[in-house]
Amino acid sequence: MAKPKKSLSAVERRAEELDTIAAVLPIERRNELAELLSDHDVETLRHLVNQGMGDNTLRALTSDLTYLEAWGLAATGTPLPWPAPEALLLKFVAHHLWDPQRRETDADHGMPADVDEKLRQQGFLKSVGPHAPSTVRRRLANWSTLSKWRGLNGAFASPALKSAIRLAVRAVPRTRGRKSAKAVTGDVLAKLLATCATDSLRDLRDRAILMVAFAAGGRRRSEIAGLRAEQLSVEAPIAMPDGPPLPSLAIHLGRTKTSSGEQDDVVYLTGRPVEALNAWLAAAKIDSGSVFRAIGRWGTVSRRAIDPQSVNAIIKQRVELAGLDRGEFSAHGLRSGYLTEAATRGIPLPEAMEQSRHRSVQQASSYYNSATRRSGRAARLL
Repeated sequence: MAKPKKSLSAVERRAEELDTIAAVLPIERRNELAELLSDHDVETLRHLVNQGMGDNTLRALTSDLTYLEAWGLAATGTPLPWPAPEALLLKFVAHHLWDPQRRETDADHGMPADVDEKLRQQGFLKSVGPHAPSTVRRRLANWSTLSKWRGLNGAFASPALKSAIRLAVRAVPRTRGRKSAKAVTGDVLAKLLATCATDSLRDLRDRAILMVAFAAGGRRRSEIAGLRAEQLSVEAPIAMPDGPPLPSLAIHLGRTKTSSGEQDDVVYLTGRPVEALNAWLAAAKIDSGSVFRAIGRWGTVSRRAIDPQSVNAIIKQRVELAGLDRGEFSAHGLRSGYLTEAATRGIPLPEAMEQSRHRSVQQASSYYNSATRRSGRAARLL
């Protein structure tokens, strides 16, 4: 006689539902998310997956939703109300945009210590000080968007909220630096690759990560962590006039923020990056599923993908092995480094943006302008 199926708790049920979208939305903290997110939150995410929302947009939305739920619980003791009342939105601004100097004389200014401690224990807060205004605006915008998807309207357009943000931004004496202090340009990349000189699984994997992330236009760490074999397609070799043809590979990124409709963003790899990727796939015996995976203590390759934080940790480890300052480089340095290197080599901006898939010409051109100014005549008057 078959045993009756054990009924699942609400948290266990949400955890299973989150698993069903993990292929599109890599979730390394599934159980924590299942406790923080409501049934309605999870259903919203499933709906967006089915509607074909871009993977990167969905990951960012989920990250912000999870933070908002965690903050709401820590700040009020109850889950987020939908729609959010104006008072709660004003509290969110007050907790995240504040004046450090005033905090020294007024302990009640800014985020309360108990809320701060709860969020740090859960891993949601790491840096010290007020948030970047752009982060606060983005989270409020996503909060508003989630409300509209639920058929609700919050107080996001209220004059009081707009005024609070404007005044709070003035009080934040914080200049935001680049995500990576220094770009991983071609010369730096060569030093990192030199640390991956053996045929060990770890060296093969890290070499492939470095080369693919850079050569594919400076891919984001979330895109590298979430890359799957099903996204790869072999292209015809590229003929070379002075040597053998080069292997070519296409990476299908799917819908992203820069694509529209049914458009599938595609970037290409040619030559050495393809060889490095093939060497890793062959050694790890990967022909489907996640491309870049964790490697156990005894050299066993996991079936699960590495997470985006691991990509950053790998970059920093290789930076340290190369004798460089790990504090000056991060995974984002590969993205900025690609455009910086392209500018240095005289590659036209539109051609580089086709590969990097940058949305903003202004953002992409900033790397070009810096490279041109640094080597141009205006900087060499003496």
